Amino acid sequence: MSHSDHPYPLRHDVHLLVRDANGLVALAKPAGVLSHPNDGHDTERALVQATYEQTGERYRWQDNGAERSLWMLNRLDSATSGVILLAETEDLAHAIRDLFRSRQVHKVYQALVFGVPHAPVQHWRDMLAIDKRGGQIRTHTQGHIPSEAQMRVLKQWRGSPSIALIELVPKTGRSHQLRVQCAKRHLPIIGDATYGDFGHNRQWAKTTGHKRLYLHSLATAFEYEWKGRRHAFRAEAPLPAEFSL
Repeated sequence: MSHSDHPYPLRHDVHLLVRDANGLVALAKPAGVLSHPNDGHDTERALVQATYEQTGERYRWQDNGAERSLWMLNRLDSATSGVILLAETEDLAHAIRDLFRSRQVHKVYQALVFGVPHAPVQHWRDMLAIDKRGGQIRTHTQGHIPSEAQMRVLKQWRGSPSIALIELVPKTGRSHQLRVQCAKRHLPIIGDATYGDFGHNRQWAKTTGHKRLYLHSLATAFEYEWKGRRHAFRAEAPLPAEFSL
């Protein structure tokens, strides 16, 4: 879809996936792009090329003299690619954020990891601790915050090192949850510069020519009620080509 097909000032490599009749918007975010700028210097790296208001969690810009806005509904780490949601109105944003808080949003991720899980399907339960200091987030496995995810092996390659493509369906939405849960099980996500295997990461980047976190938000789906009617929403961002081995 070209940029002329929508009214949003998106960064050149960000693409519109879905816009429903109520103004609910799904975008495909590339790895390395920020969900929103952290300060004025980050605007060029941000999803939408517009002013961002931290207080209201919205982008705003002028369009032919009229103010337009997009409210953030969820976030992805800058290193993670895939589906990210926004809304054109504040009321709709509140309604969808409530669904996220009540765990009524179904999210599917895929990841390439070093290693092969010992069982093809697993339910992961952990108690995590999240430390936020100076704009940095670090998540640890010795904590009191319950975190759950379903894991399924999609493909595996035995070698040195062994590699697996896995599907991850989080039941909770903790910061860095999937990255930490993978690392705890000796299945570090390829390219993870915080929780990963740094030696293998360097060799992988040298061999493949790709330097990124191999975690992708593949699909997001849910039902929501708006103006007395039920609506089904689903968006899927194709798996990037570098995930194919």
